[in-house]
Amino acid sequence: MTTSPTSATWKWVKISGISTCCVILPAAIIAAWSLLAACTGQLSEEQIQAQAPRIHNEAWVADTHLDSPLRGLRDPEWNADERHDSGCWDIPRMIEGGADAVFLAVYTGQGPLTSEGYERVHTLAIALFDWIHAAADASPHAEFAATAAAAERLHREGKRAIFIGVENGYPIGTDIRNVEDFYNRGMRYMTLSHGSDNQICASSTERREREDFGLTDFGRQVVAEMNRLGVMIDCSHISDQTFFDVVEISRAPVIATHSSCDGINEHDRNLSDEMLLKLKENGGVIQLIPLGSFIRPTPPNPERDKALEELRREFGDRRNLTDEQRSAYMERWGEIRRLYPTAPATIDDYMKHIDYAVALIGIDHVGFGSDFDGGGGVENLEDISMLPNLTVELMRRGYSERDINKFWGGNLLRVMKAVEAAAEK
Repeated sequence: MTTSPTSATWKWVKISGISTCCVILPAAIIAAWSLLAACTGQLSEEQIQAQAPRIHNEAWVADTHLDSPLRGLRDPEWNADERHDSGCWDIPRMIEGGADAVFLAVYTGQGPLTSEGYERVHTLAIALFDWIHAAADASPHAEFAATAAAAERLHREGKRAIFIGVENGYPIGTDIRNVEDFYNRGMRYMTLSHGSDNQICASSTERREREDFGLTDFGRQVVAEMNRLGVMIDCSHISDQTFFDVVEISRAPVIATHSSCDGINEHDRNLSDEMLLKLKENGGVIQLIPLGSFIRPTPPNPERDKALEELRREFGDRRNLTDEQRSAYMERWGEIRRLYPTAPATIDDYMKHIDYAVALIGIDHVGFGSDFDGGGGVENLEDISMLPNLTVELMRRGYSERDINKFWGGNLLRVMKAVEAAAEK
């Protein structure tokens, strides 16, 4: 079949051995639309739909936070290199969504600050490190990556980069040598705390009930050691005072891998305007999270709220729960949320946070962190295969190709390189 100079065709291509469909546009059409866009300053919907696949595929697309490894660890039959209908991430869907890099989380909940607690959670963390490496090693389409340069090389080769982030510094215990051990196992960022205070710092959660003490003396040693090694400091989950302590003493830019903007929706996990402006001054990046309760107020539901309050009273202080009790708590929490569902948040709700952050601190400091398999996801952005939908929406809002490249991963690469460079000084 022949085509005219102004007709488009669809073509199946192979990326790392997996077939995907993309639109092939004649140069004449692309040139004409580019000229029209330059004159009007705004693309039509037809132009957006035609150009978005190329823009998305050419960008280095990174997601800084996925909780999928726990799912894999708990189910020995679950294979990351097979496409699944449940959950939010696997490597085939990563390829479908044009994602070039993910940070898989070594996530551990907060437990007692005792030698027994540290030992138990350290064992779990090591098992998660091992699972991530095994998943990356077993795939012909992905590799473990340790540096920004490795991620860029894999992008050129058409392969996916698997990074490791540690969510919660609790498993390093009180032995500073564990920071380097985790680095040697692949850790390239660490979230200093999670849902409760730990030996490193105060958490953002339940802050109204306790004094915000910020970084502990040990926590200051941890920050210095992360700077020395070249590990990015993740400021999601930490308290306001901890955040300001970190940016004051860190020799390198910091990130917030899955948080959003308090200025749009007040939430203990979101960053205030003051924090965002300090993040910009630091040279860091906030990786905005598409999670309903973070990006918009949760619609009231007295029956649901009563059930959740009864659940909290039944289990008490979650910091003192065993692993089995914590699993039971989360299962019951999920049952309550399913029994009393709320309408899903939308990409439009999420875009309000992107627009707000960009207006306040600039596109150079804004990125994407989904929290997939940990609660993240909004309508039409429920799993990693749907990331192209967000590129389309960014284009509708007038973001340029350069802006989109920065949002999807360019800003993160800049921070990674700065952290690596600081470690070499």
